[in-house]
Amino acid sequence: MTVRAGAATKSPGRTAPSGKALLSNGWAKLGLGLILPVLILLAWHLSTAAGIFSPVQLPAPRTVLEAAGELISRNELFNHVAISTQRVLLGFVVGAALGISLGALVGLSKIAEVVLGPTIGALRAVPSLAWVPLLILWMKIGEDSKVTLIVIGAFFPVFTTVSLALRHVDKNLVEAARAFGLKGVKLLTTVQLPAVVPAIFSGLRLALAQAWLFLVAAELIASSMGLGFLLTDSQSNGRTDRLLLAIILLAILGKITDALLGLAEKWAVRRWS
Repeated sequence: MTVRAGAATKSPGRTAPSGKALLSNGWAKLGLGLILPVLILLAWHLSTAAGIFSPVQLPAPRTVLEAAGELISRNELFNHVAISTQRVLLGFVVGAALGISLGALVGLSKIAEVVLGPTIGALRAVPSLAWVPLLILWMKIGEDSKVTLIVIGAFFPVFTTVSLALRHVDKNLVEAARAFGLKGVKLLTTVQLPAVVPAIFSGLRLALAQAWLFLVAAELIASSMGLGFLLTDSQSNGRTDRLLLAIILLAILGKITDALLGLAEKWAVRRWS
């Protein structure tokens, strides 16, 4: 009796998705990104339920939600969010525009680098709170002083990244563009700035984060509304639940605005890079 050996065949089936393919899926990335916040929330709930912290030190998540509901019922929470978001976006736009303009000037001009570079570098080291008394003296306690402080915070990251990136643009690319008759502003907007789009958006994202950081300092300037005001007012009144609520909202709003800027970055990179 002979035994006939046959080649083993594999039945077709689904292959497990690779890690790279998994990370390219938007919903999968969202799910993975939510793992750590969920674990932090769980640890927060368990630590308060076990009595590790007193309610004054760390209120339970439910208590923070109740504080949010209380502020919503009084029509205050959305006003705090709206006014802070308005201040941040306005300061960010103005600061970013100034940062790109002066960064381009310093990055492309040796004279501007020598004249402006050292002074701007020195001002960059000044802490945010150091500007508060001076802005109050110059602009009083209105919106101008608050937005100006956020402008200062947003300006420096954009200025630094743009000026450094433009110094390292491929010189052969620039010479080729000049050979085709491009110069001045046309050369800047057509060749040089598009060449540093990723660096510009890196600076913009840093500037946006800095704008949210400077918001709290800005709303120390005699504010009666805003998340920074809610934060400091809650500290003064011993309302740790509202204090945590303000921190959580600042984190969420910062992430949302950064994600929107990230979408703009992807479009800009496809368009110009």
